[in-house]
Amino acid sequence: MKILKDYLPYSDQKTNVMYFLPDLTEEVKPTFVVMTHGYTADKSSIINWAIRLSEVGVSCALFDIPGHYQGNYSEVNDFEYFKSHAHELFFEAFKGLTSAFKEEFPLNEHFLEPANMKLALAGHSLGAMLSLKAITMKEFELYEKRAIGVGLGMAPKGVVHLFDTPFYKSTLKVREQLVSPELKPDNVFPWIKDEKNNIEITNQEIHLISGDDDLVVGGDGMERFMEALIAKGNIVTMEKPSRLPHHEPALGAAHVKKYLKKINWI
Repeated sequence: MKILKDYLPYSDQKTNVMYFLPDLTEEVKPTFVVMTHGYTADKSSIINWAIRLSEVGVSCALFDIPGHYQGNYSEVNDFEYFKSHAHELFFEAFKGLTSAFKEEFPLNEHFLEPANMKLALAGHSLGAMLSLKAITMKEFELYEKRAIGVGLGMAPKGVVHLFDTPFYKSTLKVREQLVSPELKPDNVFPWIKDEKNNIEITNQEIHLISGDDDLVVGGDGMERFMEALIAKGNIVTMEKPSRLPHHEPALGAAHVKKYLKKINWI
């Protein structure tokens, strides 16, 4: 495969992106995946998703969420702007990926026509939520598309959630220093909760993946989020592997690949 390094514009700054293009000697598929990572992480946490998919002919874009210092030192200076525009990076990455594909595979340029392309927007945790917001963008409306969310669910009811335990709060003292001050947990967590509780996504196809051992999502968090999405008219499927803890999203690679194979996209 070929890996290309580039940047995406964000406000008055930029963030990093990598494009993963299949081997020229292998069969190239008309399937494209744009993906991003979770809160306080970076693209390396799910880089094997892109590698596993590009090995089977899928073209991928993997970008760093702005303000996440392990990925790059870009800043988020306005949280309100971030809430309204961060998901648009999926389209910026998509544009870059299609340009790279066109240059690398000129004989397969017809794959880029909306009628021919299969497009997945994928992410882990915060990245998963952003992918759901991006799937509704008008720029994607002509494409056959799916959102794939790993490690995303409703917070449990009637019990103390992991986020509220003294141990988890103590770990955040370190983790919040890995992100821009505007992305501190006191800003991000209530926003994510509000987005999930007041979901506005309609008429989309979504696949959720969360491990039985994911303590952040919780025992039935994915199932309840799935119900909320279905209530809005979405077509939602799910997979619950026994081992996919929230802090090891790399383990989701096999399940993302299996899903795309199941729907005959690879």
